[in-house]
Amino acid sequence: MTPLISVKKLSKSFPGVRALHDVQFDLVEGEVHALMGENGAGKSTLMKILAGVYTRDSGEILLGGQPVELQSPRDAQAAGIGIIHQELQLMNHLTVAQNIFIGREPRGRLGLFLDEDKLNAKAREILSRMHVNIDPRAMVGNLTVASQQMVEIAKALSFDSRVLIMDEPTSALNDAEIAELFRIIRELKQRGVGVVYISHKMDELKQIADRVTVLRDGEYVATVAAADTSVEAIIGMMVGRTLSDVAPAGRAASQGEIALEVRNLHAGPLVRDVSFTLRKGEILGFAGLMGAGRTEVARAVFGADPVESGQIFVKGAKASIRTPSDAVAHGIGYLSEDRKRFGLATGMDVESNIVMSNLRNFLSLNFFLRRARMRRRASHFINLLAIRTPSAAQQVRLLSGGNQQKIVIAKWLERDCDVLFFDEPTRGIDVGAKSEIYKLLRSLADEGKAIVMISSELPEILRMSDRVVVMCEGRITGELPAEQATQERIMHLATQRQTLKAA
Repeated sequence: MTPLISVKKLSKSFPGVRALHDVQFDLVEGEVHALMGENGAGKSTLMKILAGVYTRDSGEILLGGQPVELQSPRDAQAAGIGIIHQELQLMNHLTVAQNIFIGREPRGRLGLFLDEDKLNAKAREILSRMHVNIDPRAMVGNLTVASQQMVEIAKALSFDSRVLIMDEPTSALNDAEIAELFRIIRELKQRGVGVVYISHKMDELKQIADRVTVLRDGEYVATVAAADTSVEAIIGMMVGRTLSDVAPAGRAASQGEIALEVRNLHAGPLVRDVSFTLRKGEILGFAGLMGAGRTEVARAVFGADPVESGQIFVKGAKASIRTPSDAVAHGIGYLSEDRKRFGLATGMDVESNIVMSNLRNFLSLNFFLRRARMRRRASHFINLLAIRTPSAAQQVRLLSGGNQQKIVIAKWLERDCDVLFFDEPTRGIDVGAKSEIYKLLRSLADEGKAIVMISSELPEILRMSDRVVVMCEGRITGELPAEQATQERIMHLATQRQTLKAA
């Protein structure tokens, strides 16, 4: 059988990063082909190339056995390739029908006005074919996430897609909604649609996938039949067998006093009954796959997201944290995974960014800036953290990612926070800068700071953590001391739905 789509020796690089190298992949009619790999393995890059979002550097893409050039999403749609991104691409202020046919709405006789009746009828036909009961006239913003997911599928099918790519489609769905999604996928299979299914959830493979292809570090590892391959074997292919599988000798877990305790925290769909402790002088690693809820825990503790229930204790005293200002007042700092959006004022200079979290200390008469003191403090942290900048007056946007990250750290050190959440602290920075960040984190812990490090890179978690907390679907599924933590054990816990006892 000629595959619907084939990829041969495909490669793609970005500045300083080789995302894919000589990757192969194929999808046949009426199958669900799961694409597996750790975060950063190249799964999303490969799918974005097939969807026309990125162009390949080299290699070949065959559609129905014929070479094809996919230079844009429009080219991919015309070729019958649809993609449903993890972050749904819908407009909440428009109706279901308008979202499905956006830019392709049927017009009246003069071509000036939208033919709403015809639009709704076409949308109703597609939804009926999917056996989905959604009113085409409903506003998308009023639908559940599961229903929005069905609208995305209907939108892709409206292009007569024969290839449907689903990137983490169940990350925000409950069990009943997942069952409904799987029913839709099985019906698509019966109609001959090929589905590429990207997921980190191992328990879904046996339910929905026919074949599994594993990528690791941007390279093809293997393609296996899902029914004949154990979850353990797939995890082994995903993480490999490298020196990083063994945790470094490291330190024993800190015996310092408890700096932060979180009890039974609930906040939105991705923070469900989360409890943990953090001690002074400790680096507590938070591991888990995409959508596990790690960032959401940090944001909830920091007051950036509302908390439904639960208790937070700082140095043994119950803390009421409703806003980031409350968290900062309790000595808690949060370094966001998106430093440019939430951590820095990139249009301002280095000096201003460093002092902004403690600005009141640099005011005279509560109004005038004490510039000399600002310069002294900025120079102190530039020297302490080895920030490479021509001067404190340099705009932050002109510095490298590693130096920008150091400025975010300097901002919270200036505030003298005792508890620091580092969310993906080395994302987007080079190897040399990573090493410097690692040394800095360890030195902060040695000084008695209590650190939570959230990272998608397992070698980083293993290298830096005194203890590792693992999350899956909003819950803590296990806790490992550094000497017991391996990539395999973490991956097992990261793909478990049931809450497990601490190791």
